[in-house]
Amino acid sequence: MPGFPHKRAENPVRRIWVKFFGKMEETASDSLQQHSLHFLEAAFRTDRQGKIAHPDGYGIRVGDCGDTIEIFLSVEESIIRRVSFVIDGCLNTVACANAIADLTEGRPVSEAWKINADIIARYLETLPEDHFHCAELASGAMYLALSDYQRIHRENWKKAYMQRV
Repeated sequence: MPGFPHKRAENPVRRIWVKFFGKMEETASDSLQQHSLHFLEAAFRTDRQGKIAHPDGYGIRVGDCGDTIEIFLSVEESIIRRVSFVIDGCLNTVACANAIADLTEGRPVSEAWKINADIIARYLETLPEDHFHCAELASGAMYLALSDYQRIHRENWKKAYMQRV
C-alpha cells in the first residue's frame, strides 16, 4: 500500500541491550546477534548478584580461565528459595550462574543435584562451545553449595552458633 507507514521490526537483542545499557553501538549489536534471548536475559540479569547473609549453603569455584563463582543458597524445608552469587568473570559465566539459579530456585535440593553443565548449556541455547567450561564452573560451585547445605543441615546447631558469633 503506498503511503502506508512501515514499522521496523524491533530487534530483540537491541531491546535487551538498551534495557541494561542504554544506547547500542552497531558492533555490539552484531556480536550479540548470535545469542538467543534466553542467553541474553541470563547474561544481563543482575538482581541475583550479591551475598546472602548467613546462607544455608555456600560454594566457590575458580576455573582454569581465572573466572570465579561464589554461590549462596537460602533453603527452607528442603526447597531452594533463593540463589545468589558473586562473580569475577566473563558474560558467559554470568549467564551460566543465572541459568543454574533459574533451574534450581523453587525446587527441592534433591532435584538441584541433577543439574549439570549440559543442562545449563541447553537452557541457554547459544552458550559458545569454547565457553562450556563456564557451565562446568557454575554447576561445580552449585554442587559445593549443596554439599555445604547438607553438611550444615546434618549439624544444624553449628549454623545457629555461627550466627551468634
